[in-house]
Amino acid sequence: MAPVMPSFLTSAPGKVILFGEHAVVHGKAAIAAAISLRSYLLVTALSKTDRIITLRFPDISFHHTWEIDSLPWDAFSHPSKKKFYYDLVTSLDPDLVEAMKPHLANVSPKSTPENRKIHQAAASAFLYLFLSLGSQSFPGCIYTLRSTLPIGAGLGSSASISVCLSSALLLQLRTLSGPHPDQPREEAELQVERINRWAFVGEMCIHGNPSGVDNTVSTGGKAVLFKRKDYTKAPSVIPLYNFPELRFLLVNTRQVRSTAVEVAKVATLKKSQPVITDLILEAIDKVSQSAHDLITGPAFAKESQAVTNVLGELIQLNHGLLVSLGVSHPRLERISELVNSAGVGWTKLTGGGGGGSAITMLKPGASPAALRLLGKNLDAENFEIFEATLGGDGVGVLMPAILRNDSDEVGGEEIDQEKFLNADGREGVERLVGVGVKEKREGWKFWRISAQANGAHGFTGANGEAS
Repeated sequence: MAPVMPSFLTSAPGKVILFGEHAVVHGKAAIAAAISLRSYLLVTALSKTDRIITLRFPDISFHHTWEIDSLPWDAFSHPSKKKFYYDLVTSLDPDLVEAMKPHLANVSPKSTPENRKIHQAAASAFLYLFLSLGSQSFPGCIYTLRSTLPIGAGLGSSASISVCLSSALLLQLRTLSGPHPDQPREEAELQVERINRWAFVGEMCIHGNPSGVDNTVSTGGKAVLFKRKDYTKAPSVIPLYNFPELRFLLVNTRQVRSTAVEVAKVATLKKSQPVITDLILEAIDKVSQSAHDLITGPAFAKESQAVTNVLGELIQLNHGLLVSLGVSHPRLERISELVNSAGVGWTKLTGGGGGGSAITMLKPGASPAALRLLGKNLDAENFEIFEATLGGDGVGVLMPAILRNDSDEVGGEEIDQEKFLNADGREGVERLVGVGVKEKREGWKFWRISAQANGAHGFTGANGEAS
């Protein structure tokens, strides 16, 4: 029998869609970028006699335990249903979804309907992945999630969580090796794709008909031009190696919204007004392609004021088109109004809309006084404000879960369940286990896509050594 794995952490970033949300669901292009807000999953193996799995997500007050031997293994392991770690799963099996229902029925029964829906979505994604990838002989474990991402704000929190779960389960299966600096490039690419495929399954459990862009960016990091015309095939993903490091404000409306509801709203509009809706979706596609052409063009200069102005114009055009599709919200429009009044940047909704978040690309040389006043005005109207960097790393692994924090522990500080659970808020989680932004913390390792002379993808470790 294989030895029990030490406790380990996986981490994955959220995302913002800079251009192309909603149009991407209908086969158009979108540009999405990883952001410096992330989710973290701590996996702790239990003793061999503890035949349970526990999922904890204290940031949303969720905690549930299942008995491993009581789960519907017969349904998931039946020869006609069984999937393997290397399979491409493009739709949920309705029989397997049905088999899970009794095991989801008692999840958070005393929570509010709104919270219970969120808890059951998380539990559904976890169980479908666990039952698909695992087996009845799987060890008992505690899976604890913490996040610095606001939930339901259009920043890809569910995809970030799905990537953490997918990578953790694949690591437990020992189907992922590394990441490490001498790993062959092709092997690293294959493993990133494997994580991404199963993260997409988690996203289907939560959203029904996701585009796949959120999990793709959360897995690979940086930024991509994404297009998926045929959901039975892998998406077209073009990494944007020359993507500029952009300074953004993220503003959470605190307005609860559902991506599935907003996606359905556009689908309904497309049925009632097919010609006009198709024209709007095509215009959004042109915005995304224009931004891609600008960023990848030979004359691109990251510090160019002209380039920044064009990107800003495209951001505002994209927002106007999304308003035409009916997926904005008065709170999102209020953010845009306050930013425009301050004159500090260009704003659009990001993600599904209907609430959620808005992003503002700041103008170079934006007045600090104007930014302070904007922050004060947003705070006065109960908006939540984050400063973030775009274009960072994707999925990362810390194995074993030991970091060199300001601790007296020999060999580094072991991150156990108690410390992880007691980390106070986003700042506490970042202090304890955060991967860092510009300077990566020693111990964390990532699969990174980098430009090569031959155009292939490559991997670099956290210390910057290329394979």
